[in-house]
Amino acid sequence: MTDLPVGVIGGVGPQATAYFLDMVVRLTDAARDQDHLDLVVLNHATIPDRTEFILGTSQDDPGPVMAADAARLEAFGVSFLVVPCNTASHFTQQVLDAVTVPVVSIVAETVDEAVRRVPDLATVGVLATTGTLAARVYHQEVERRGLGCVVPDDADQAVLMRVIYEQVKAGRPVDLDAFLAVVARVRDAGAQVVVLGCTELSIVAADAGLLEQDRLLVDSLDTLARRTIERAGHRVRA
Repeated sequence: MTDLPVGVIGGVGPQATAYFLDMVVRLTDAARDQDHLDLVVLNHATIPDRTEFILGTSQDDPGPVMAADAARLEAFGVSFLVVPCNTASHFTQQVLDAVTVPVVSIVAETVDEAVRRVPDLATVGVLATTGTLAARVYHQEVERRGLGCVVPDDADQAVLMRVIYEQVKAGRPVDLDAFLAVVARVRDAGAQVVVLGCTELSIVAADAGLLEQDRLLVDSLDTLARRTIERAGHRVRA
């Protein structure tokens, strides 16, 4: 177990960071305060929008901002870094170039979890922001393992973006039926397991209790919380 805290580049988005911290606390096998992880959280909500930059609708580059945040956290003395945002994975190399401590990849850990859930896995469904899909961060991880990747069609991707930006990020009620219909159609297209590759979708899953109902939904935020606990030398609660 490390004596150094874990660094969290947060605020991307703010509610997802809050859910991540709650997951880490709830999932840690702890009997007292002192059994929990030490965390240094930089909840930098004003980091430029990742999807807008990737799609070319904004010139505000989040990469240098995230790299600077990583350096600030390293200077504080963290053992490793986590970023509870999938789209931000597009900028991981800039973060790595700014620090010497490891950065745990939410994308790689989530795909690994999908492989663990389905031993004969051949095809992974990915639900994510349009920016994440355009950056192909999940495609690359899935294809690196020799697996196929299924994503929503344009109409369903528009549904997901409304859920992410107009509902979750805006603090408004979520159209759960519309979201579940997208999940069903991705499965109909051949996905054996469906990855929730956006932390706003993780919020939807957590609020609706979807992960307890469906083991073939693999949530990126839940996975990152579990791997963060283990990487810090603690036990995940059974």
